[in-house]
Amino acid sequence: MKRPGNRLSSARPLLGTALALVTLLASALPAVASAPSPSASVAAGSPRPVVTVAQGGLRGQTRDGAQEFLGVPYAAPPVGDARLRAPQPPPRWNGVREAVQQAPACLQFSPFGLADPRAVSEDCLYLDVYRPRTARPGARLPVVLWMHGGAYSQGTGTQFGGRTMADLTQSVVVSINYRLGQLGYLALPELGGDNARRSGSFGLMDQIAALQWTRQNIAAFGGNPGSVTISGQSAGSGSVCALLAAPSAAGLFHRAVLQSGPCTLLRTPDSASAEGQARSFAAHAGCAVPGEVAACLRAVSGAALVEAARTLPTPGPVSGDGLLPLPPAQAIGSGSWNKVPVLIGSTRSEARFFVALTQPHLTAEQYTAQVLADYGAAGPEVLARYPVAAHGSPYLALSAVMTDSTFACHTAWTAQLFASQVPTYVYEFDDPQSPTLAGAQVPGLDESNAHSAELAYLHDFTMGERPLTPVQAALGTRMKRYWAAFARFGAPVVPGQTAWPPAGAAAGAVLTLNPSATRTTSSFGEDHQCAFWRTRPPRPL
Repeated sequence: MKRPGNRLSSARPLLGTALALVTLLASALPAVASAPSPSASVAAGSPRPVVTVAQGGLRGQTRDGAQEFLGVPYAAPPVGDARLRAPQPPPRWNGVREAVQQAPACLQFSPFGLADPRAVSEDCLYLDVYRPRTARPGARLPVVLWMHGGAYSQGTGTQFGGRTMADLTQSVVVSINYRLGQLGYLALPELGGDNARRSGSFGLMDQIAALQWTRQNIAAFGGNPGSVTISGQSAGSGSVCALLAAPSAAGLFHRAVLQSGPCTLLRTPDSASAEGQARSFAAHAGCAVPGEVAACLRAVSGAALVEAARTLPTPGPVSGDGLLPLPPAQAIGSGSWNKVPVLIGSTRSEARFFVALTQPHLTAEQYTAQVLADYGAAGPEVLARYPVAAHGSPYLALSAVMTDSTFACHTAWTAQLFASQVPTYVYEFDDPQSPTLAGAQVPGLDESNAHSAELAYLHDFTMGERPLTPVQAALGTRMKRYWAAFARFGAPVVPGQTAWPPAGAAAGAVLTLNPSATRTTSSFGEDHQCAFWRTRPPRPL
């Protein structure tokens, strides 16, 4: 089968710019661990819920109409000699463990100062579980397991509360932490030799361990281990891509949601090329002596590892080993993947977030010069298709170029790969008044519909620049119902809401999620000029 977008073997225009901003992807603003939402209220006077998992008892709490169990260990602490090794099962405990405080974020490798977490630790392999207040063992409710974004380098699952989703849709929501940076992804043979998959993608192993824990224990919370949906945004969506292609993840999930992270865009390096970068990182960390690299990396301070990664960000999961034999896009295109129904989409103006943070005051002259430099002979045509006059400003014009050439069209091409094999549902989030992330708003710039804009509509997400309006909250309710119906049935069918047809293998329908007019459209590819971007000559290196 011919892979859509197969002319993308070289970088597309400005793709290098977009991916150079990888530390800003997705959950760029981790919440403070264990800090409850200001609007959340804990029920007083009612008995606190208790469940029993394989490791022991857990006592949670009822808050905002749902029950939550926070800071639940799904693997042993990866510290000391367990650093840079495959995750191990969590230890058992006696009695009932308190589960009312979120765990610290994993060590952050790319903090950038807007709202970095104050509580971080290498002892971070924990998850939070949210369920309806009426849920009981045996209820067999659908399960949604969420993986945060953050360029595989920063972020935390604790900023994505699931109380509202659980209560509204009668589902069980699980949000996880996983190892980040080079603690989570380091392709050195001397590290991979310690595990059966001969892989250094420990963060991906953590995600698989969380799925295994969920399969073993989620029934105690009322969840159905036979109905698990993996879901993620940005690098979290890249993690979904990797899990779809990982043979050892087969059978652990039954549906997949990919938000703003299409598999043809977020590519995995091969193990050979990643090893060179990993050795450079080890040398920067002071661990270059042959035969001592692994021991040195396990002994050096976490701060030293973060410092060594400052100019050498992790590429994330690596392909070509026993954990991920093929790059996800290649595996999906060849049909060799864990086939499940897919829901996939993006926001209408993804790149506004990145351009606002890096080039907010771009001039028309600078825009023209940058496009010509990036596209060479194709530059004049790009400028003709994306003139400043048609977009209102150089900032908006560059944002449109980057959005279309990366997230938007790759979403369409990845969806085509899926749709030829499994039921596939495609969306575009389009709220022209959506808030951006707190601290990221540049005065005078329109940052609506940018990367991460949809997160506040799907989660109890406190990192928005402002609260949602009632009209926006109503859109959020409809979105939660679509997502939960997909998790329950494998199709986002919600009585009383706009019908969401599956996409075809060519140019299928896309559901536009808009506060006033949610509708289906077949013009997504035309709107984002995907025919042009697919045939444009590769950008000269």
